[in-house]
Amino acid sequence: MQPSKGPAVRIQSLTKSFGDFVAVDNVSIDVAPGEIFGFLGPNGAGKSTTIRILCGLLAPTSGTATVAGFDVAKQSEDVRKHIGYMSQKFSLYDDLTVDENIEFFGGIYGVSPEKFKARHDHVLEMAGLTEKRKSMTGLLSGGWKQRLALGCAILHEPPVLFLDEPTSGVDPMARRDFWDLIYQLSAAGHTIFVTTHYMDEAEYCHRIALMGGGKVIALGSPFQLKSQLGFGHLLNLETSDLFTSMKLLRGHPGIEDVAVFGAGLHIKVDDQTTGSANVRSILEAAGIGITVLEPIPPSMEDVFVTLLEFQDKKLTQ
Repeated sequence: MQPSKGPAVRIQSLTKSFGDFVAVDNVSIDVAPGEIFGFLGPNGAGKSTTIRILCGLLAPTSGTATVAGFDVAKQSEDVRKHIGYMSQKFSLYDDLTVDENIEFFGGIYGVSPEKFKARHDHVLEMAGLTEKRKSMTGLLSGGWKQRLALGCAILHEPPVLFLDEPTSGVDPMARRDFWDLIYQLSAAGHTIFVTTHYMDEAEYCHRIALMGGGKVIALGSPFQLKSQLGFGHLLNLETSDLFTSMKLLRGHPGIEDVAVFGAGLHIKVDDQTTGSANVRSILEAAGIGITVLEPIPPSMEDVFVTLLEFQDKKLTQ
């Protein structure tokens, strides 16, 4: 049975309730073949529930979803044959070698003996594991385990790949190398559906859906989301007294928002020149030393925080 043409993933008015609790609330998304699609949101936002539905593991309460052309509610077995799945736990067997793990997952995914040798060698080459093929998996670093888990997930050449927090717990260099592999898979035609809590990784996605309270509260490319929010001007501020600075600056005319980011504050202002002068004047009058005050472009973390704050205000009104 062959999947139909169209979006790699299509979600239409999808809702999932558990009693009175609505975990997924009327979500609609189309994901194109070959797209790297990011799924972001805080814990309890509905991301994991949506992914379980898309993987054919959970039936929706209402609405529809198709993956690789198959209906997740009516054709769940076909869905599972056409997807790869990788979680932050990697699902590997530490007491098997790299080769043995690949062989095991080849059997699980039903890769035919005629195809297995070529797929096995492809996975080793793609993941850079050829020299480590006889190594015990339990002795590999987190980054190498991550590569092996990705390779096992694509052994059966699935058109759609779900990656659930795939870079959690690995070092920054391994994360960067892993994203290089994701881009290679996308270029080869695989659709990548990825959840991540690293805001810098959201920048790597072609498009992003931000979920909150079971709803999609923003959808678009990183550039579109930054533009649509009308960020105006953003300042990065570091001072001798961070929290007093935040209290002093909030609510002043021309200062739209103040939020903690790392060791400093991100301040949204109407006008860059006037805003910088006002910030400096307010803090110097209070005897607070300024270490850094500079204009910066908005990051996906700024978008994330702003959208969630806006969503929270809507829910409390």
